[in-house]
Amino acid sequence: MSGFLPDEPGAEVRVSPNFGQRRVTLRPDMIVLHYTGMATGAAAEAWLCDSASEVSSHYLVHEDGRIIQMVRESDRAWHAGASSWFGRTDINSCSVGIEIVNPGHSLGYSAFPKRQIEAVIGLCKGIIGRHSVAAQRVLAHSDIAPGRKIDPGEKFPWRALFAAGVGHLVPASPIRRGPVLKAGDTGAEVEALQSMLALYGYGVEISGAFDRQTEIVVEAFQRHFRPRLVNGIADGSTIRTLQSLLTSLRSAASK
Repeated sequence: MSGFLPDEPGAEVRVSPNFGQRRVTLRPDMIVLHYTGMATGAAAEAWLCDSASEVSSHYLVHEDGRIIQMVRESDRAWHAGASSWFGRTDINSCSVGIEIVNPGHSLGYSAFPKRQIEAVIGLCKGIIGRHSVAAQRVLAHSDIAPGRKIDPGEKFPWRALFAAGVGHLVPASPIRRGPVLKAGDTGAEVEALQSMLALYGYGVEISGAFDRQTEIVVEAFQRHFRPRLVNGIADGSTIRTLQSLLTSLRSAASK
């Protein structure tokens, strides 16, 4: 028995027992993208539907583009874990989680097939239409759980999604020689960097000290928005890219 009708047309249904009621919001306003980090898609699908795992997502997208829905969008899947965005910590209650089949960094991280990404784009567009999700709230697991998670990783083609109308992106500023902010630095420039990261949504303390937490958040930012070099050092390229993202949000808000 299927258990429910899929929210996404064309999706197959395989019910996961791992879900509950949304605690804070009745409707999701965020999409969180993950990779499965397991050897096969079949193993990942089985794990997400196993009560012993205590994890789930709303959707799983296989490498061939097949979409499996495991939890209704109206329910709270268990995909985000300990995480935060704009100070909200119960991300599961305000998001739709999408697991994308990929072995991940520990098992031979590979490029995402075109057919799979096309399916992810179509699925995201459906969710955005059903729940009015803002572009800047289509996020990586690494954005909401920096340091703890690094998926879907620097190989994930955010530019392809953005070109299709999914997510928020600006062209990454070129990497050039110049001043950098790094671990151990302190002062007004570090505070300004932390303030900009927090203004975008990242969970970072505005202390003026470039501590380990700041380094981890910079890595997460780079992994999504400047993936050519992910090193936790806030060079000019990283800072200019962050500034451009914030400028584009302000421009969009003023229209």
